[in-house]
Amino acid sequence: MTDRTTEDDQSKPSIARVYDYLLGGKDNYPVDRQIADIFIKDLPGSPSIARANRQALIRAVGAMADEGIAQFVDLGSGLPTADNVHQVARRHNPEARVAYVDHDPSAVARSRALLADDERTTVVQADLRDTEMIHDHPDVQGLIDFTEPVGVIFSGVLHHLNDDERPADPVRWWADRVSPGSLFYISHFRSGDNGETRVVEEKLQSSLGRGRWRTDEEIIGLFGDLELLEPGLVNCSLWRPDPTPGAGADNGTGARELTVWEQLISCALARKP
Repeated sequence: MTDRTTEDDQSKPSIARVYDYLLGGKDNYPVDRQIADIFIKDLPGSPSIARANRQALIRAVGAMADEGIAQFVDLGSGLPTADNVHQVARRHNPEARVAYVDHDPSAVARSRALLADDERTTVVQADLRDTEMIHDHPDVQGLIDFTEPVGVIFSGVLHHLNDDERPADPVRWWADRVSPGSLFYISHFRSGDNGETRVVEEKLQSSLGRGRWRTDEEIIGLFGDLELLEPGLVNCSLWRPDPTPGAGADNGTGARELTVWEQLISCALARKP
């Protein structure tokens, strides 16, 4: 896909806009709300998947910044919302730079409008599989110094690729080209042997026409030879959670019990040695 903001198609649902609606945003259309309402009305509690994913991303960006990462490439960034990657990173490093990449015209247009005056961000319209074009894009090259470590983000996006679209390939491509010490974050829908998983997965695939949830082993496989950092691959709600005494029921281990919905999305952070 070329770097060109095409006309926003309001007749077809957009993954970015559905996600925006589930998070309480306003950049969506009736066709998107129709899909999201299936989850909200027919599968009560399922929108917590989107919230758990977003909160884990916020913690992961903070962790990467604390590790010294000052520049990020966010692949499949979606529509702007509260606590975007650059905002979170700059709480730790005011000079942090972020290249946002998305193929959705509405996400790109909205992001560019909001970030027009921010010289330490750029927004590129591209499919995340167009790895070389993204890497070589003049705006990315002008912002990101690939001789220094980079934070590469695949938040809630690789599960929208079918197996024949080789979802591990973009991760491997970037891992082969970024500097040692770079960090990779992936969150992904997680298969579970229960009815909720099957129903939600079927709804997602039938409404958006693509994507596959994967087992823990398959998600770990997406990282290839990268070094998984503690705590490894876990449910997003359990990934380095903020201390919140008294939040939720305790399961006897000091951690609260997750809802069945929170169990359906996992994430991990890894380092290029």
